[in-house]
Amino acid sequence: MPRPAHRRIHFAAALSALALLSGAAACATDVPLQTLEERYTTPASRFITVSDGTRVHVRDEGLRDGPVLVLLHGSNAALQSWEPWVGQLKDRYRLVSLDFPGHGLTGPSATRTYGGPAYVQVVDDVAGALSISRFAVAGNSMGGAVAWQYAAAHPDKVRALILVNAAGYPRANPGSQPLIFRLIRTPVVGEFLSGFSNRSLIESNLKEVIADDSLVTEAMVDTYWDLLRRPGNRQATLDRMRAPPADPEAWRRIATIRVPTLVLWGEVDPWIPASDAARFTADIPGARAIIYPGIGHLPQEEVPARSAADVAAFLAEVPAP
Repeated sequence: MPRPAHRRIHFAAALSALALLSGAAACATDVPLQTLEERYTTPASRFITVSDGTRVHVRDEGLRDGPVLVLLHGSNAALQSWEPWVGQLKDRYRLVSLDFPGHGLTGPSATRTYGGPAYVQVVDDVAGALSISRFAVAGNSMGGAVAWQYAAAHPDKVRALILVNAAGYPRANPGSQPLIFRLIRTPVVGEFLSGFSNRSLIESNLKEVIADDSLVTEAMVDTYWDLLRRPGNRQATLDRMRAPPADPEAWRRIATIRVPTLVLWGEVDPWIPASDAARFTADIPGARAIIYPGIGHLPQEEVPARSAADVAAFLAEVPAP
């Protein structure tokens, strides 16, 4: 049964505090890149060197001649977050997913540059390398923020926008930010947590954001834990989390978006409140929202069949490219 949101947050806080106080027997070691690539690449994988010199892991799969849907993952996740949707939609769409710099098999940015504008450029570089001139784009959490920033910057290239528990609006109370992010941003504490993090901490954070603990499988935790230890990713996380926002007022551009938009949201998301779904639909003309009761921060993994069906129905109404 799903654990009430406040209990899950307190549980995660207690585990995080315990990890900081007790430490670990030894610093968590990196996993060799060759090992990770053997484990997490598929026949659909390729590596594209983007304009800043970063080698980006991309999967290009599904219906080769179908409409293109680009999938953008959230903070500290990777393209594996979209595998449930790929399984549901691969017979109807060409699906392109990628690991942002500082995540997954991509690893750190060649220029140590992260965040919205840098990630928007990565998406544009990948689309260009794949000769994709017009596409739908979906993003979860941080990836949602990149998705709407891309739509605002390149309206001629985006035929539809899908926001899944998307980041974007500023929080009035910094203390409402996820505990793990606040810890990483704290000097010394962040370095300690990065070096001595352990698998149980990854599991507790997943159980914080996913409403039904039974959905947090051993394989899911292993994937997050392995890719966090891709050489360079932990330092990249510190760099990314501690960098000041490139444009603190970027959220005001949400109201300039004029592409068909679907907003999907888990009602009990403990990280980004469902009230933000209403803000997106109010600010983007014609946008509509679907709220999933009892679902947390990752609808694409928590209710993949239902959320993918909602996406397919929405895209069926959007004029073909």
